[in-house]
Amino acid sequence: MATTAEYRLGEFTFPRGWFMVATSEEVTSVPVGVRYFGEDWVLYRGQSGRAYMVEAYCPHMGTHLANNHTSYIVKDKEHVEGESIRCPYHGWRFGPDGKCDDIPYSPAAIPKAACLKSWKLIERAGCIWTWYDPEGGEPDYDLPAFENYGAPGWVNWNVRALGELASHPQEIVDNMADKAHLGPVHGSIDMVLFENEFDGVTCRQILTAGHKTLAGDGSEPMTNDTWYAGPGILQSVMIGEYPSHMLIAHTPVDDGVVKVWYGLLVKVPNDTPTEADRAIAAGYEQAGVDAFAQDFEIWGNKRACIHPMMVQGDGPFHKVRIWYKQFYNPRERAAEFQGRVNGRMVTKGTQQDPWTEAA
Repeated sequence: MATTAEYRLGEFTFPRGWFMVATSEEVTSVPVGVRYFGEDWVLYRGQSGRAYMVEAYCPHMGTHLANNHTSYIVKDKEHVEGESIRCPYHGWRFGPDGKCDDIPYSPAAIPKAACLKSWKLIERAGCIWTWYDPEGGEPDYDLPAFENYGAPGWVNWNVRALGELASHPQEIVDNMADKAHLGPVHGSIDMVLFENEFDGVTCRQILTAGHKTLAGDGSEPMTNDTWYAGPGILQSVMIGEYPSHMLIAHTPVDDGVVKVWYGLLVKVPNDTPTEADRAIAAGYEQAGVDAFAQDFEIWGNKRACIHPMMVQGDGPFHKVRIWYKQFYNPRERAAEFQGRVNGRMVTKGTQQDPWTEAA
């Protein structure tokens, strides 16, 4: 694996943006340890049902707040009280804002330094999301709405955690420009159109093509509209007999390591999906997971591509990489990178844009 510095992306190790940290069902009143952005954290739900994420280690003596099953704090179900979490070692209690609000054995005032870093979370579309900014700023763009989640006639996704991948996210984002891999890896045929559009924090790919199995002989090409909203959330809408809305989320764990999730919403004929509808949606979801696994295998078995050897017919890797840099640099420079790429770019070598220029 390679590091952010080796890709020369910018001065920050991890990118600014919205990121997934868990599925909703993973976060309960039993605290769980996670690791993101090179640090350890604890996720838990308070009595209200709201999810929280705080620094993992108690400032008192460095105890991990989640990784314990034998302390009487845990056995007596005092680990989470109200919206607060107790340390299993000495019982110090911390509120969701990270401030210590109780030291049960000490009559002295609570030290001001007795606090944990805490994160703002949003629960949406069956997932838990957080905003990360190495500069500590508020979000400068919105978390996607995921409009089709819960909408009539759509089967909601069952988001799957695909595990950690020892690959820098740059390699994943490169797929937005990678026209040439779609045939050899994914089975695309008779490509009609491949284009990219850059607009601020959004990077979009439009693909119209047949497919070796999903579209028969290619007489009925499919159109996929795929876009990143920021550096860590990809969505893709496919138009067909059963329209689908895909989610791929990847979040940095350490420099050069990401955790990846996959989900698929499927449009079915009935406003209230039947069991038959759900079975069809499950089949589409598995097919999508299998297709994404084709990329996953490539990324997991390649060396870092610091300098792509581009040839005619490749997509605009250079533009994708410039677009991506905006998230690794101070936000005051974002417009600089956006200004270098904003606009639409069509890659030749398709039916709509053949190698020979039209007269």
